[in-house]
Amino acid sequence: MQQQDQRDEPRPTNDTRKRTRVEPAKAPVEKKPSLGERWRAMQPTKSTLFWTVIAAVILTIVVGFMWGGWVTAGSSEKAGVAVGKDEVILRLAPICVAQAGEDPDISAKLVELEALSHYDRTKYVQDQGWATMPGEEKPDRKVAEACLALLLETTP
Repeated sequence: MQQQDQRDEPRPTNDTRKRTRVEPAKAPVEKKPSLGERWRAMQPTKSTLFWTVIAAVILTIVVGFMWGGWVTAGSSEKAGVAVGKDEVILRLAPICVAQAGEDPDISAKLVELEALSHYDRTKYVQDQGWATMPGEEKPDRKVAEACLALLLETTP
């Protein structure tokens, strides 16, 4: 108590010492932990890990099928069958052109063919029997379309 009384006493006028003001102690400011510190301190439960793995699997599947080019076996088979049919049609079209070339009135029929509208030309090729392959009973429309394209390319 004695010291406190001395401090409260007025200072003599010839006292030139500087008196430092004593501030009350401030409470330390708590620093917010960074993301890395929080990540290192995290201890996930088994259920959190389980649901994280499930979400990662689902996300991988969605990204793979939507943008990764993954396909199912069924869609791959359908695509393969479609490509196979298209290739068969491309191989049968020259046979159709050859059958058209055997027709004695081919030049007159090609003039008629060019006079028809776009929609009637395929039907005309089918009606002439050019798109009917050997061993078949009726003409194939897709073969007739491919044959028509070849016939129009070859005519002057």
